[in-house]
Amino acid sequence: MALMTKEQYLQSLRELKPKVYLFGELVDNPVDHPIIRPSINSVAMTYELAQDPEYVDLMTATSNLTGEQVNRFTHLHQSTDDLRKKVKMLRLLGQKTGSCFQRCVGMDAFNATYSTTFEVDQAHGTKYHENFKKYLEFVQENDLVIDGAMTDPKGNRGLAPSKQADPDLFLRVVERREDGIVVRGAKAHQTGSINSHEHLIMPTIAMREGDEDYAVAFAIPTNAEGLYMIYGRQSCDLRKLEEGADVDLGNKQFGGQEALVVFDDVFVPNDRIFLNGEVEFAGMLVERFAGYHRQSYGGCKVGVGDVLIGAAALAAEMNGAQKASHVKDKLIEMTHLNETLYCCGIACSAEGHQTKAGNYQIDLLLANICKQNVTRFPYEITRLAEDIAGGLMVTMPSEKDFKHPEIGHICEKYFKGVDSVPTEHRMRVLRLIENMTLGSAAVGYRTESMHGAGSPQAQRIMIARQGNLEHKKNLARKLARVDEESITKREAASSVEK
Repeated sequence: MALMTKEQYLQSLRELKPKVYLFGELVDNPVDHPIIRPSINSVAMTYELAQDPEYVDLMTATSNLTGEQVNRFTHLHQSTDDLRKKVKMLRLLGQKTGSCFQRCVGMDAFNATYSTTFEVDQAHGTKYHENFKKYLEFVQENDLVIDGAMTDPKGNRGLAPSKQADPDLFLRVVERREDGIVVRGAKAHQTGSINSHEHLIMPTIAMREGDEDYAVAFAIPTNAEGLYMIYGRQSCDLRKLEEGADVDLGNKQFGGQEALVVFDDVFVPNDRIFLNGEVEFAGMLVERFAGYHRQSYGGCKVGVGDVLIGAAALAAEMNGAQKASHVKDKLIEMTHLNETLYCCGIACSAEGHQTKAGNYQIDLLLANICKQNVTRFPYEITRLAEDIAGGLMVTMPSEKDFKHPEIGHICEKYFKGVDSVPTEHRMRVLRLIENMTLGSAAVGYRTESMHGAGSPQAQRIMIARQGNLEHKKNLARKLARVDEESITKREAASSVEK
């Protein structure tokens, strides 16, 4: 089974039976829980589109490991064309779901781990790369969803992992055995973890001597003994529990998901270990994963932005304001910002290069430029969408008021926009904008744009490293004719003449 169907994916999650806590209770059936299900639907779309002949070129690829057709989310990039198709695929899924579809992190983790393990083996004579290749073949053959897990709770940010008051605030090895390792700790903010079959664990920061127990990478099933998850709250999440909820949800079918993944002395067998104490390679793995994931945002956030721009344009039409020059200009600005993000995603892909392991990596500088823009532009797009939509987006009554036998007709009367548009349609569009800018989807579009794949400062650090300022200074020296070698020669010549 190289490609799963949507239905097979849903059934596979039911059979997995992960241990999940939500609102202080152990969830018996996460797949059909009303708060969790929209996020599962978003992941299911990655399977549904892979079966659609219209999208097969974007959604699937030929595996370099098996030669079989696989879902692109399990693929190792083999060219800059693969990198570009990744960005286009993510934009498509953002357009189809209007939310986070959660599968990018695993794909980015695959590619970073593949190239890093190759270089660890070269340096230390380890077998991590072969371990990972066999693991990825298993993932591809079964078309699994993988949670790429990097972010530790971190505790005191000013201290190294091994210097923390509580040593578990960074995930660590607590026991090394002949047949594997035992790990303890947690990974925070894990996108789609409950909807994943497996977790691919990576270090969260560059490490030094003394942090060997924390320099660990491995894969583990979601239902492994000792592993459990605590579901993260989202704005307006209780609306999903309201009886008959529909219009007020804004985006009823799709959503995102984050959780704390806890490892309570979880055993990891040797063949699933990809890094185990080689501290000098932790930073490489972090940097490569971050680069891939910062590229991803030039696709997924753009697709969601397309939906938000469309909703703002509809709101303007329903308000009868679509011809106003300032509204037109705001929609142009939103489009300009959104397409700039897409340009960055495509650019860092087109400028990619082959790693020593053979897969392709994006241009790190341009990927960090992409994500730095993502920390800003979606916020401005959101501001303009709220501007166009108007205050009714956050002050309108609930849909139950619109259906009430005594006041329903009053709501219909006084919340009408243009006469040709039903009041309910106007309400649905405004609720969609609310969902994306302030509600549950705002986790994936707003705050994740700021902190996902690293905070703004993380990109600025990488931009400083990758910016090659000395090269730029040399360019200026030559044109200004102040390069040091020329000055030295002229001074020497002048001295001889004197």
